[in-house]
Amino acid sequence: MDCTLQIFLDDRWVDCAQIELNDGLCQWNHLVMYAVEHTDAPLSLAEPVDMHLRAARTMPAFLHDLAPQGAGRCFLLGELKLPDGPDADFPLICAGAFNPVGRIRVAEAADYFETHVARHPGARGLPGLTIDDVVVRSAEFKDRMFLHGMLSTGTTGVQGAAPKYLLTRDRAGLLHGDAILPDADATQHLIAKLPRGNSAADNKILRNEAAYMRVASALAIRTHADLPTLHGDLLLVPRFDRIASDGKVVRLHQESVASILGLPGFDLRPSLFEVVAGIRKVVTDPSAETLEFIKRDVINLAMGNTDNHARNTAVQLVEGKVRLTPLFDFAPMYLDPEVIPRALRWYRPDTRVELTDWADVLAALPVSDHERRMLALELSRFAAQIERLPDIMEEQGIDHDIIEFLTQYIDTQVRQLKALQPPEAHHAPSEPTYP
Repeated sequence: MDCTLQIFLDDRWVDCAQIELNDGLCQWNHLVMYAVEHTDAPLSLAEPVDMHLRAARTMPAFLHDLAPQGAGRCFLLGELKLPDGPDADFPLICAGAFNPVGRIRVAEAADYFETHVARHPGARGLPGLTIDDVVVRSAEFKDRMFLHGMLSTGTTGVQGAAPKYLLTRDRAGLLHGDAILPDADATQHLIAKLPRGNSAADNKILRNEAAYMRVASALAIRTHADLPTLHGDLLLVPRFDRIASDGKVVRLHQESVASILGLPGFDLRPSLFEVVAGIRKVVTDPSAETLEFIKRDVINLAMGNTDNHARNTAVQLVEGKVRLTPLFDFAPMYLDPEVIPRALRWYRPDTRVELTDWADVLAALPVSDHERRMLALELSRFAAQIERLPDIMEEQGIDHDIIEFLTQYIDTQVRQLKALQPPEAHHAPSEPTYP
């Protein structure tokens, strides 16, 4: 089984690589002309554009970022009559990766989508929907879902367990399935997110996610300029991997930390030290992004966002610079009925013992003494903002019982951050490098 990858460059889809999977061996290579003409446009920031043939017993890690998950995966498994499991990932990608987050897609998946829509001639040219149509799941909305088979509006292109719809707003402000509306008519791209389940806790998590993002913005954490908004039981999240302007859409390179680290599948759990190392290898300003990443983990710990797996952090390439994306999937996940534990932790590189104090984490980071002092200074200043966190959370509308429960965790972060002092030179070599 094979497929052709395409990348969106200069307003068009360009064939860029060929992937073949046979008898458990995956081989892939960039197409010759692409390797010659587009050395500055990699499929993955961890994979240089060259003419080498790569072979492994697993798919390239970046391909897993395209694999359908959640409700969209279930839909496609039924369409393709496949049992679920790792062996289904590649055929699902070949059918479902026609419109994923970022700027890479699978040509065969685009063909699959066109064939599917062609079976329903009435699926194109339909008027847009209002946000109320989506919120109440009106008859018109359900009809679109049937006609599009959950492909254009469903979750084949975005990962995660919560049901999501990919939507695009037209010039009149109405909403369409993302893959249906031409780029020339698009003004904004959105993810419409529903609760993970039907419990009161699921609804509570979603209801507070918009407020959590407002808190992050108030703390000067990097967030998208347009923050999520709640409409009934539906959270409308503006996408930051696309920029719609003047009848054109720019698709930005976006890639998960799991992909950068070369992690196949979805269950591997690297140390957060490894995550930082991977980020530093690809970003334009390693010091600034390290500080940003640690601040995000501080608020994860303070605000009970336990769902910190390696695909919930990503980087993007914007105007020639690589940095962490705006924060996403930030919510009170400690409330989840499935009891989601904190997946990634600060395991000391030499002993694999978990470090739970920021002074110990900074001491173990293999950075220069100058950078370590900078991190300690900035994080100690961050303590003042975290100390105000209960008031900020209340101002932004977070439920009072959540604030009350988290007070002890906020206090722990404040105490640790206030205690930070620039570490002495003996804590680490003066010019270390990441392995």
